[in-house]
Amino acid sequence: QVSLVESGGGLVQAGGSLRLSCAASGRTFSSYAMGWFRQTPGKEREFVAVITWRGSITYYADSVKGRFTVSRDNAKNTVYLQMNNLNPEDTAVYYCATDTYTAVVYGTPNYWGQGTQVTVSS
Repeated sequence: QVSLVESGGGLVQAGGSLRLSCAASGRTFSSYAMGWFRQTPGKEREFVAVITWRGSITYYADSVKGRFTVSRDNAKNTVYLQMNNLNPEDTAVYYCATDTYTAVVYGTPNYWGQGTQVTVSS
């Protein structure tokens, strides 16, 4: 049983920054990594970033590499997504998810949060 709750979404101007949080509880045996995904209306869900709970191994999608940073705080069971230099194309509902590292990277994690809306205006 895993519960994931995202927060921190909102409306920002192009070029601005935003930090998303995902609080996790009840981790399962397979919950080795936490990933971030995003989805816009009419488009497929897109992988954004991943971090492992142990060792802090990270991987980013090319579209966000250099602008977004994923981090973790194990004491708080929380992962973060720091988003800098935002543009309107980053507008989406952002979801966190957890499972094995490979499941997250390949977009097939079993546990998902409810999502948080990020809107970037021109």
